[in-house]
Amino acid sequence: MAAGITTYPISNTDLIRRVVIAGLITGITDGLFSSILSVAFYNSTVTRLFQGVASVILGTDALNGGIKTAALGILMRFCVAFAWSGIFLLFIFRWGWIRRTVASRYGAAKIACLYGPFVWMAMFCAVIPALTHRPPSITIRWWIQFFGHIPFVGFPIVALGTIRNLSLVDKRVIENRRIPESGS
Repeated sequence: MAAGITTYPISNTDLIRRVVIAGLITGITDGLFSSILSVAFYNSTVTRLFQGVASVILGTDALNGGIKTAALGILMRFCVAFAWSGIFLLFIFRWGWIRRTVASRYGAAKIACLYGPFVWMAMFCAVIPALTHRPPSITIRWWIQFFGHIPFVGFPIVALGTIRNLSLVDKRVIENRRIPESGS
């Protein structure tokens, strides 16, 4: 391990539990948020929403695939939520400024305001265009998702990934508000 990087006594079981819980809750909250938008505001259906998710890897034929492609879309939604939960844990272990901010007053909300939109931009501007070979289209719906990712994606991942009784946030950060280390 490189000098100056703080390590944390955390078990593999604890890490897996964090990713699973954050991924499940994020998948549920993001799925509900998107479902409500689709039905209440976009004049669509939940099935069509998740068929659209599946169409990212299956192509436009997924939109006519019935419940099976919708189920695949739901599975994909949760896989993405688990992945972004794991990525966040990598970030928090690597960068002290994230740990210090999370430990501060309203810290989880502050980091969620960064991480939720980061997830949306990475998915919408890089991952999805790479898979569909179509450029992103930034519309009002894009902005709704951008800001919606703060409470429905960023916050569950940050809050559940850093809950204090699971020893991820170093107690010295909470007490002193500063740990000198590299990557800060």
